[in-house]
This record gives sequence, structure tokens and C-alpha cells, in this order.
Amino acid sequence: MFFIFVIGLIGLLVLAGIVIYNRFVRLRFTVRSSWSDIDVLLKKRYNLVPNLVETVKGYATHERGVFEKVTEARSKAMQASSPAEKAQAENIFKETLKSLFAVAEAYPDLKASIQFSQLQSQLQQIEDSIEYARRYYNAVVRDYNTMTEAFPSNLIAGQFGFTKEEFFELESAAEKEPVQVKF
Repeated sequence: MFFIFVIGLIGLLVLAGIVIYNRFVRLRFTVRSSWSDIDVLLKKRYNLVPNLVETVKGYATHERGVFEKVTEARSKAMQASSPAEKAQAENIFKETLKSLFAVAEAYPDLKASIQFSQLQSQLQQIEDSIEYARRYYNAVVRDYNTMTEAFPSNLIAGQFGFTKEEFFELESAAEKEPVQVKF
């Protein structure tokens, strides 16, 4: 009787280990897949930006420094590989894009251009999609990282090399500044 109890207990432990391992595998693939989704969206944005720059150049030819900064920031963002590196490069890239739109504000003909409006609209759609994908990715990473640290799944994680993943956190200087209300 005792022997059957021990065999049953061992069987339950093995079964629990298999279930936890398989959950790790599913989460790891979900993390990779959701990162791939972010990467696709970022590449779409990277491909759209040169068209936007060329459109603005047509109206604001003397704003060369802004165009060079945007191009350089785009290049650095495209070369970044890990989520932390990508987030840092993306923060810089987003700030330079803001300067491009600031230049556009000074040219009413450009703002009225249908091509510029369409590119700006596409960029906004892509930005919204990136935000959604980033939130999803970070939620999956949170679940995965929680499993790597929670007991008893941390035992399985340690045995099979499941390590924590990095979050993809974008932040801008404006998000860190306190909101000022004036009456």
C-alpha cells in the first residue's frame, strides 16, 4: 500500500514537472512571437520614415540638420537588437521624429499636402499598433518572468535554462515631466 502511494506521488510530481515545463515552452514561444510582431511594426515605421523625410525635404530644404538626425536615429534604431537596446534607440528615434514634425508645423503648404497627411496618418496608425504590441509583449514577459521566479516553477526553470526576459519599455522625456495645470 505504501509502495503504491509513493509511486503515485512520484507520478504526480513528474506530471506536474511536465506541465510546468510545457507552460514554459509555450510562454517562451509567445514571448518570441510577440517580439517578432513588434519588430515587424518597427520595420514598417523605419520604411515609412524616409518617405516622410523626403516629403518634408521638398518643402523645407534648409532644415538639413533635422533630416540628418532623423536618418541617424533611424539607422541606430534599426541596428539595436535586444529589447533594452531597442527601447533606448527607439526613445531617441521618437524624439527626432518630433523635431521633424516641428519643422513641418512651420510650413503651412506642407501641412496641407495630401501626401504628407497620408504619411502622417500611416505613421500614427503604426505608432498605435506598436503601443498595443508592446503592451502585449510586456504582459507575456511579465507572466514568463513570474514563472521563472515563483515556486515550484523556478526549480524547473533553473534545471532547463529558462531565464528572465527583458521588458520593452519606451519612455520619453515628456512622460517623466510632471503635468502643469495653468488657469
